[in-house]
Amino acid sequence: MFENILKGNREFVEEDFRKNTAFYQTLAKGQNPQILWIGCSDSRVVPERITASKPGDLFVHRNIGNIVPCNDWNFVTMVEYAIKHLKVRHIVICGHSDCGAMKALDKEGDDAYIPLWLNNAREAKERVDRKMGVVTSQEAMKQRKKMIELENIRLQTEHLKKYPIVARALEKGDISVHGVYYDLESGQISVVT
Repeated sequence: MFENILKGNREFVEEDFRKNTAFYQTLAKGQNPQILWIGCSDSRVVPERITASKPGDLFVHRNIGNIVPCNDWNFVTMVEYAIKHLKVRHIVICGHSDCGAMKALDKEGDDAYIPLWLNNAREAKERVDRKMGVVTSQEAMKQRKKMIELENIRLQTEHLKKYPIVARALEKGDISVHGVYYDLESGQISVVT
């Protein structure tokens, strides 16, 4: 499988890079993305692909569950860089259908780190469960799953706005924050917040 990555790179160089050398040379001098994209690590949800964006359009951070952790130096460093140095104008948090992280909120397991990470999303599940109560039908379970995915986007947006650098940028009107949901079956993105 690793060899496929190297083969794919050779194809990229031959079929795209060499045909668009001027564009890629411009990118080699610096980046100027207008959007910080916070998305899930899921291999089926590739931000540039699902938005038809070109290299340089998006500054991307991906993690399991498109989570905005409450206290994470890596995350806040990336946000600070995006806002202060890249001067992004928009921050997008993108959740998606069939999210394994949201499914994992219902499971007990022997994983050491995943449950700790998912504590940053647990409130989304709890909010939905307070609204829906106990569900038993297949249709209700399906609806609950999607509602948790959507509520997680809202929750992560709330987390993001609590970071002082984001709050200040929002207050000054330098950025706007958007929560979106990508449906794997339709390929469509819909606005959540």
